[in-house]
Order: sequence, then C-alpha cells, then structure tokens
Amino acid sequence: QVQLVESGGGLVQAGGSLRLSCAASGRTFSTKSMGWFRQAPGKERDFVAAISMNGDSTYYADSVKGRFTISRDNAKNTMYLQMSRVKPEDTATYYCAQHRGPAIVVAEMEYPYWGQGTQVTVSS
Repeated sequence: QVQLVESGGGLVQAGGSLRLSCAASGRTFSTKSMGWFRQAPGKERDFVAAISMNGDSTYYADSVKGRFTISRDNAKNTMYLQMSRVKPEDTATYYCAQHRGPAIVVAEMEYPYWGQGTQVTVSS
C-alpha cells in the first residue's frame, strides 16, 4: 500500500517562494512517475506538474511554467515542488499523487494514490 504525505505548505507573500515535499512509503517510488495537483476553494482539482520515474522528464501546467520546479530524490522516496514568484491565484490545497507506471501523465484519473494535501495561501 502506498502512502503519500505532503508537507511544507503555509502562508507566503506574493512574489515569495515555498517548497513543498511529498514523502512516499513503499518500495515502488523509484519506478513510478509522480505528480502535483491543486484545488482552490470552490474549484475543481487541477494538474500542476509531473515528473518521470527517474526525474529526467518533467511537464508543467502553463499557469506555473517558469515559476515552479518539480523534482524528486529516489534515495529519499521524496518528491518536491519548488514554488517561486508565487501569486495570489496559486492559493490552493496542493496534493501529490503517484501513477501506476514510469511515464508522465496529466490526467487525474491516471493517479490511483493520493496524499491528504497541504494548504498554500499566497497573500497579496
């Protein structure tokens, strides 16, 4: 059973930076692609970024491209989301998710395992 635990959320001023972490249990982390999603109040959950199993490929939503960086450390079973130049519209609950296979996927339905989420609030 895969368990994912996000951390690092909090309150940050617009223009600032924040790093989210996602710690995974189990022995399959290094063989699976991972993703970050977010859900703002009253809105659907949206794709943010994804990374392949060995980290050599990444993909970003247009809204965060150039500001956010996804990475992973397979030796630590941990994935990260470095958020820079944050904007008030980045305010949301951020979720990490694990795919069943090694390649990058964008669709939420392709991720069977999810964390509980961490809240990020950007003040203007």
